[in-house]
Amino acid sequence: MTKVFLTALFIIIQRLLELRVAEGHRLWALRQGAREYGAKHYPLFFILHPGWLIGWVGEALATGSAVSRRWPVWFGLFMAAQGLRYWAITSLGRYWNTRILIVPGGQRVRTGPYRFLRHPNYLAVAVELAAVPLIFGAWRTAIIASLLNALLLLGLRIPAEEAALGQVDAPS
Repeated sequence: MTKVFLTALFIIIQRLLELRVAEGHRLWALRQGAREYGAKHYPLFFILHPGWLIGWVGEALATGSAVSRRWPVWFGLFMAAQGLRYWAITSLGRYWNTRILIVPGGQRVRTGPYRFLRHPNYLAVAVELAAVPLIFGAWRTAIIASLLNALLLLGLRIPAEEAALGQVDAPS
């Protein structure tokens, strides 16, 4: 179970550092006159992500599942998702955030993975939400978190982001 706790600790530290970066970017964007979109649904992600972490750790502990026999596949997917996610984050630079912030005069980023995918960061997170629990045989958490994430993204987040990006793409 040490691997479960070390993995959870790694992810917690990673996410806390990312939230710190996102907050710095948020403050910068607000100083530039940014407007936030989708603020009402934002707290739902703060329920989903810690719930996901607690879910797979709890499920792994409850089932006594140390590591899945297929862990190399799931770990490989997790690492690929990490690469895609950080490629997306670095491509967005100061514009990357966990919130939907539109800076006046900003341009839609079309470099990095955004040349190929409209929402590469969301794809990476979706893969992570499935792959990490599956490393430890926590398939119930993988299914539930993946379904909830899909509902939030497809039903709320992506429509709000597309509407906001429509402001950027609209002719002045």
